[in-house]
Amino acid sequence: MTSNALPVTYEDVLAAAENLKGAVIDTPCLLSRTLSQITGATVWLKFENLQFTAAFKERGALNRLLALTPEQRRRGVVAMSAGNHAQGVAYHASRLGIPATIVMPVSTPVIKVQQTESHGATVILHGEKLEEATEHARRLEVERGLTFVHPFDDPLVIAGQGTIALEMLRDVPEIDCLCVPIGGGGLISGMAVAARALKPSIEIVGVQAELYPPWRPR
Repeated sequence: MTSNALPVTYEDVLAAAENLKGAVIDTPCLLSRTLSQITGATVWLKFENLQFTAAFKERGALNRLLALTPEQRRRGVVAMSAGNHAQGVAYHASRLGIPATIVMPVSTPVIKVQQTESHGATVILHGEKLEEATEHARRLEVERGLTFVHPFDDPLVIAGQGTIALEMLRDVPEIDCLCVPIGGGGLISGMAVAARALKPSIEIVGVQAELYPPWRPR
């Protein structure tokens, strides 16, 4: 008999919100007059670019790091990312005194490598593609006894990202539709769990790049 239980619950998102208090910015959700005029709808934007690393990825990364045992903290973490997740892990790991190793593809822009290193992480450039960088990070996980911090496929990361929906619906309860970038799926998964718990009737639309879609449209 299969279970319909989700790996991430509303209570998980609430717990993440408590974990993140004071460590990530409760960013404003502001009305966009320009987009509202263009679309004919009332459009609100969540300004996650105001986070210290300029991206929402900090939320999930920090929630995952806070769950590490003392021994896992001592050994350190490893992550694979070409940008925002790398900086989120690096920044909060440094803040918490956790050694961090980030594997990035060799094609990663120099500025992203430098920004990640500036947060105190050790950066390893490996592979032409993200898949190759991921495989190398997984090898380091085993060889060095590190904890792998996945950019999206982790319940604690998903719960951390879901806190965005909590803040949005608290600030603008009348929101009836969320348009969320898909990517790996962590952001939209967490936000959907939180939003549907607060407002079951809310519509959730996933948005992706037309030329390089990671998901097949329905």
